[in-house]
Amino acid sequence: MELGTVTAIFRSAVLQILILSAPVLLIGMGVGLIVSVFQATTSIQEQTLTFIPKIAAILLSLFVFGPWMFSTLAQYTLRLLQTIPDIAN
Repeated sequence: MELGTVTAIFRSAVLQILILSAPVLLIGMGVGLIVSVFQATTSIQEQTLTFIPKIAAILLSLFVFGPWMFSTLAQYTLRLLQTIPDIAN
């Protein structure tokens, strides 16, 4: 296996990780920002207030984006498995 092939596989794996995790992370970050602004404007400094909305938003985003994430990951895995014979030669 050549170094260029390993680099391409690693690069595509990292890209897939970034693409698949982006929706969940962005939604969690957005909800966290909204809760932080709410806490700052109302002077409520409860530490546990941020967890429940974030957890709910992340679970909802996993429910919404889960099928897309699974199909994307399955397609990537199939592409990777189909390249095994080409790598072995």
